[in-house]
Amino acid sequence: MISVLAIITTTVVGLMVGVEFSVAFVINPIVSRLPVGASLTARAHGGRMLGRVMPFWYFGSLILTAALAVAQWGTTTAVAAVVAAALLAVTVVMSVALLVPINNRSKSWTADDHPQDWREQHQRWDRLHYVRVAILVAAFVLVAVAVTAL
Repeated sequence: MISVLAIITTTVVGLMVGVEFSVAFVINPIVSRLPVGASLTARAHGGRMLGRVMPFWYFGSLILTAALAVAQWGTTTAVAAVVAAALLAVTVVMSVALLVPINNRSKSWTADDHPQDWREQHQRWDRLHYVRVAILVAAFVLVAVAVTAL
């Protein structure tokens, strides 16, 4: 049973990290180079689409990783799973406190109706997202370490 949990956890966390990595290093750089209207529309659409899915994905990843830590409790690999779960918890708090507010504002911006500092707000979101991605990658590596010793 722990092997199934390990496979599901690794897959769910790995896919989430891949999506967030592609947002940071592929999608947003492309979108940032579009004309203002297209850029705002793309970011707003992405914010709405991913905003519906990511809360479940983040909390699901955290719950699965915590379950993995509990299942491995008393083993040497449990520490890696516990630290991975703690890092995922940090990304949840960071998302809710720092990234979601910017995302919620930008979901309604259009070419005709947006604040003057829209570009700075998107750049701030991107910088925070880079930090979040780094934390997510570290968490994924620790999940991988935790499951390789099974």
